[in-house]
Amino acid sequence: GQVVALADFRSKIVIVNFWATWCAPCIEEMPSLNRLAERYAGKGLHILGVSVDEDPDAYREFLAKNHISFVTLRDPSHSTSERYGTFKLPESYIVSREGRLLNKIIGAADWTSQQMLTYFDSLLAAPGGS
Repeated sequence: GQVVALADFRSKIVIVNFWATWCAPCIEEMPSLNRLAERYAGKGLHILGVSVDEDPDAYREFLAKNHISFVTLRDPSHSTSERYGTFKLPESYIVSREGRLLNKIIGAADWTSQQMLTYFDSLLAAPGGS
C-alpha cells in the first residue's frame, strides 16, 4: 500500500485518529469526525484515520458504507499505533503545523461539539496555527 508520513501534512493541523471496524466507540465517533472533516475542508485542518483492522475487506466495506470523507490508512501490523503509544481505541492525537503534539484524546469524542469547534477555530486562527 501507499506510505503516508505526518511530514506530508506540514503547515496543516492534523488529527491522527486510531480506530478499527470492530471497535464500538470508534464507530460511534466516526459520524462526528466525518462532519468535522467536511466542515474544515480546505481550511488547514486535516484528519488522518489509521485503522488497525487486520481484515482488509471489513475495512474497505466500512469506508464505503459510511462514506468517510477524510484520508484513512490501514495499519494491520499496529506499527504506527505502537510508535504513538496507543493502548486504547479510539485514540486521537492533535498535531500542530510544526509537528508538535498539542493534545491526546483517549476514547470517543464528539468532534463537532461547540467546545471542539471553538478549540479548532482557535488553533487555526493562531499565528502559525498552534
